[in-house]
Amino acid sequence: MTDRTAHSAEAAGAPTRTVLLRGGEVHSPADPFATAMVVERGRIAWVGSEGAADAFAQGVDEVVDLGGALVTPAFTDAHVHTTSAGLALTGLDLTGAPSLAAALDLVRRYAAGRPADRVLLGHGWDAARWPERRAPRRAELDEAAGGRSLYLSRIDVHSAVVTTALLDLVPGVRPEGDLPLTADDHHAVRRAALAAVTPAQRAEAQRAALDRAASLGIGSLHECGGPDISSAEDFAGLLALAAERPGPRVFGYWADRDLDLARELGAVGAAGDLFVDGALGSHTACLHAPYADAAHTGTEYLDAVAVAEHVAACTEEGLQAGFHAIGDAAITAVVEGVRAAAEKVGPARVRAARHRVEHAEMMTPASIAAFAELGLTASVQPAFDAAWGGEDGMYADRLGAERARTLNPYAAMLKAGVPLAFGSDAPVTPLDPWGTVRAAAFHRTPEHRVSVRAAFTAHTRGGWRALGRDDAGVLVPGAPADYAVWQTGELVVQAPDDRVARWSTDPRSGTPGLPDLTPGSQLPVCLATVVGGREVFVRPQG
Repeated sequence: MTDRTAHSAEAAGAPTRTVLLRGGEVHSPADPFATAMVVERGRIAWVGSEGAADAFAQGVDEVVDLGGALVTPAFTDAHVHTTSAGLALTGLDLTGAPSLAAALDLVRRYAAGRPADRVLLGHGWDAARWPERRAPRRAELDEAAGGRSLYLSRIDVHSAVVTTALLDLVPGVRPEGDLPLTADDHHAVRRAALAAVTPAQRAEAQRAALDRAASLGIGSLHECGGPDISSAEDFAGLLALAAERPGPRVFGYWADRDLDLARELGAVGAAGDLFVDGALGSHTACLHAPYADAAHTGTEYLDAVAVAEHVAACTEEGLQAGFHAIGDAAITAVVEGVRAAAEKVGPARVRAARHRVEHAEMMTPASIAAFAELGLTASVQPAFDAAWGGEDGMYADRLGAERARTLNPYAAMLKAGVPLAFGSDAPVTPLDPWGTVRAAAFHRTPEHRVSVRAAFTAHTRGGWRALGRDDAGVLVPGAPADYAVWQTGELVVQAPDDRVARWSTDPRSGTPGLPDLTPGSQLPVCLATVVGGREVFVRPQG
């Protein structure tokens, strides 16, 4: 594998101080009963028992009393849109709006409070959750925004509603009626809206997202940028910001078939949201059979031939390739394309490159086997199932209950040997690592559940392995000192069975415990996050 460089303040040089953490619980496969850990020059130097820690106490620069807290590897969020996530934090967030009327009222108040903004930006509406069961009409938005330019992305960010004033800024986009904009029309209005964001606004949003991630025990982010998602300026600006301030590491994926530009921008792969299709909520995921609630099969942006060309080119150049694929027809196109590329450049080279697929929701037994055969990493978002799964969720509306039950089959993917990396797709779902682990362990379809330990691994070490790094995301000697300290309750070992999750605290298992994530239980609270031996977040006391 080629060397992958993170953009973070840690890259400027490892700290020289040696720190002993003791008096807690250290989640480490090197010692399932570890209560102490030594960090030296930005790496883990030792993990072990409290008694053995006495030998280090006199030779370190600092001793940290954990007070019973849990230390784990820092999380890696393997799919984030950092600026958009920050804009949702600092701007108009409609994810909590209970109705269309409430959403329009939020628009009115936001517009009144931002008189200087050239374009008003908002995110997160979801008509499927509203009693009105429809998207805002353009006339309603024109009134609520006071005639100003407004862009509101749907929760899945694959469609949007806009005002007349914003359409006037985008020549060639003249939609008929009030349906949300999708495909090329959506990409065009999104580019126009984001172009109005000033560098200062963009940096503010990026800082907000990085700070939120650090406060949640996230030590690394995989930024998924691209010409149809953000901009080269946004992508480069984020990597530069992450390199100059303490915070999570940022690994950038640029969703473009221009490999030279991807390298020029500092991307680790020409991958991420390189769209093969769209999203189920927006009826743009590409399916083999029509939607249950629409007489079509969605939208195909890339076919198998284009996939094969991109994968072969990336493999030859030593870059990761990757694609956004949600629908079963889109996943088929990816599998056929990657297999064709393997025939051209060699299957061993393709497997070694660890190409990746984002979302990979409508998997079948055949596509699962193909992912394992071709060494494809599935970069997935368990919070999608928590938000839209179940008998009465959006998936069932779009696909019917029978097809909806097949979505996101994590247990089958793990059993087949498909590498999983967990992420949020923020702002589509929030940055919420423990919530993500819970969503995978308590999947709405019981046969798709995985153990808490497997889910935790996918959200820590899995993200590093997706980058081609097998030496990180775990607390063992020699690994990077990326860790988080948690206030939590009793540690348990949870594993799914056919119906419910069960757990054991039997020490004879020799398995490091993790917090109880049973639905309704309190999630751990992050006390501190450390990246490369440097504190990037410390929760204020009191």
